[in-house]
Amino acid sequence: MAGSSYGTIFKITTWGESHGEGVGVVVDGCPAGLELCEDDIQLFLNRRKPGQNRYSTPRKESDSVEILSGIFEGHTTGTPISLLVRNTSQRSGDYGEIANYYRPGHADYTFDAKYGFRDYRGGGRSSGRETIGRVAGGAIASKLLATLGITLLTYTRSIGPVSIESFDAAEISRNPLSMPDANTAKKAASYLETCLQDHNSSGGLVECIIHGVPSGIGDPVFEKLDANLAKALMSIGAVKGVEIGDGMSVAQATGLTDNDGFSMDSSGQIIKLSNHAGGILGGISDGSDICLRAAFKPTPSIFASQKTVTRTGDTLDVQIKGRHDPIIAPRAVVVVESMAAITILDALLVGMSAKLSNVQAIWKK
Repeated sequence: MAGSSYGTIFKITTWGESHGEGVGVVVDGCPAGLELCEDDIQLFLNRRKPGQNRYSTPRKESDSVEILSGIFEGHTTGTPISLLVRNTSQRSGDYGEIANYYRPGHADYTFDAKYGFRDYRGGGRSSGRETIGRVAGGAIASKLLATLGITLLTYTRSIGPVSIESFDAAEISRNPLSMPDANTAKKAASYLETCLQDHNSSGGLVECIIHGVPSGIGDPVFEKLDANLAKALMSIGAVKGVEIGDGMSVAQATGLTDNDGFSMDSSGQIIKLSNHAGGILGGISDGSDICLRAAFKPTPSIFASQKTVTRTGDTLDVQIKGRHDPIIAPRAVVVVESMAAITILDALLVGMSAKLSNVQAIWKK
């Protein structure tokens, strides 16, 4: 199976299945000398682990991380960092009956079409538990970015038809939906209760703001920073759309309303007067906040009756059993943040060779 690695210099390779012995990641390209321990990574994993509230799957997993390599005396060594999270609450029997039919909205059919064989226990590699490796890698990237003054703030912007109307960053961690607006969180919770009563699920929109990225990161053709960020977010299961800056609304804009003017601040630095571009121009960061949004589809596993076919083509109605989230977006907030952090860090490392003066500053004696 190809395609389990992401990145050029700072590279992650995730591995494992939802109902296997465990899942994890190998992180390569992390510079030596970063202070790092399991607690740093666990903080991120705790934000995505299941069973924490009514709006996440009741599957109980501690998601405790083990560092197997790449750390010595509390610091990274520059060698590959291998991280393991053991699966402890598998109930593979819940999925036995789906071995012979295709669940609507899932990758069952496409896995069979590609491989002629699939791990039907919770989706195997297409399960949401694959994102554990991404989040573990993202925790390392985020800690390294913080040493450079680069921070990420990520939250649920909307759930179904309910969108935030105010913004309080402190509120994000106070409600189970990771929304920065307490009143909107209550409205969204009420909407989700209706979905649950109807044996249904909801989609949602996650927004990420990256602050402190210097201008000049990214490349202008096939390795555009916005293109790589879009790929990173689109690679997350259930993401069906990505916006950067004003996103889709630029199709209704004019040049006069969409262009960001430039000015000089009091310290003599060039700044933008607005940020419709979302912090990226020509595929290269412009020094403004980078603004991203990822649209998550509704959870496909719902108890309501749906039509499908068996592997032999017989039609049937199915009701998906097992333990599933009624909405994906809130638990995916940290996944979006992690993939964004990995992409930004990798672009920074790749960009170090863009100027001769950078190379000379490191290597000229």
